[in-house]
Amino acid sequence: MAKLNNFIRVCLAILLVLGIVFLGSRVDFLFTPILSLFSVIIVPLMLAGFFYYLLRPLIDTLEKYKLNRSLAIIIVYVVILVLLFAFIIGVWPSLRTQLVNFVDNMPNLIASLNQQLLKLEDNEFLSALIPADANPASTLTDYLNKGFTLLTNYVSGLFSFVSNFAIILFTFPIMLFYMLKEGGKFGRKIVSFFPKKYREEGTTMMTEIDSALSGFIVGRVLVNLALGVLMYIGFLIIGLQYALLLTVIAVVMNFVPFIGAILSSIPIFIIGFIQSPSIAVWSIIIVLVAQQIQDNLIAPYIFGKKLDIHPLTTIILVLVGGDLGGIIAILLIIPLYMIVKIVLTKAYYLFVKQRRVEIEVEESPDIS
Repeated sequence: MAKLNNFIRVCLAILLVLGIVFLGSRVDFLFTPILSLFSVIIVPLMLAGFFYYLLRPLIDTLEKYKLNRSLAIIIVYVVILVLLFAFIIGVWPSLRTQLVNFVDNMPNLIASLNQQLLKLEDNEFLSALIPADANPASTLTDYLNKGFTLLTNYVSGLFSFVSNFAIILFTFPIMLFYMLKEGGKFGRKIVSFFPKKYREEGTTMMTEIDSALSGFIVGRVLVNLALGVLMYIGFLIIGLQYALLLTVIAVVMNFVPFIGAILSSIPIFIIGFIQSPSIAVWSIIIVLVAQQIQDNLIAPYIFGKKLDIHPLTTIILVLVGGDLGGIIAILLIIPLYMIVKIVLTKAYYLFVKQRRVEIEVEESPDIS
């Protein structure tokens, strides 16, 4: 009888949720302002959350030395501004020059790539493998032209996006300041809404979520920086053109697990192939070696067992995120998965624990 009552309660809960979803779809115009507000604040909020976990250990360390937390945040801001100024003076000119040259030389690069492909077609061994009616040179050139056009349109849209939201993005340092100052109280405020008997478990859950997000973000930054250093050194050794630009692209793309590493390898291979097939082979070898060092030596040392996500699960999450919301969803999907996983694990643990207590009460003899 108890099992039947539980089943009925679950069915009623499901029907209630479906009814709420249905009614919400009927009055979706009420949620339009909320969605607009969310789309406006999502980018600065993501940046603030990212740098919050990145800078919080440093702020906590300065606070341990009896430094006022607000003053510690201001000092860190000043140091970041100095580093940013040093980047603009020391690194940005070279990076900008490579970027401008790359864009200006794109037609010449495509023509050089076409010549390299024609040379391969003249090779007797390779020509025997290529069908007679196939023309890989023109096909690849068409794909590259289309890809370059899409990339140009995307970058133009990105600059338009940034310019339209420049004022909002300017608020990100302010949001970050208050998150660094008051961020530790956020979890306690959420736990305060829990029933008293669940507050201890709620505090543990919030601590686990905070630790998981902190380890993931800080670890991902350190791992990507190490990957960038390894790749840049290798590219300089083999004399790959646009080494700095390609390294920056690879580091940024590597924030998208698995797929980012594959996508960033495509321009590296093409630029290397334009120079010579041997450079292309060596560039891919450098990428693979750097990835292996990252995955097998650096990442396990930095992450340990904190990032307990199966690679297949990661690929599925990235694909689902890309289908649902583009690049922003891809970047958010794994942290959200980690949060949901911890919440569901804790909820299941509490359910089993409570059910075990109920069974013990039912099976205990009635002393009276």
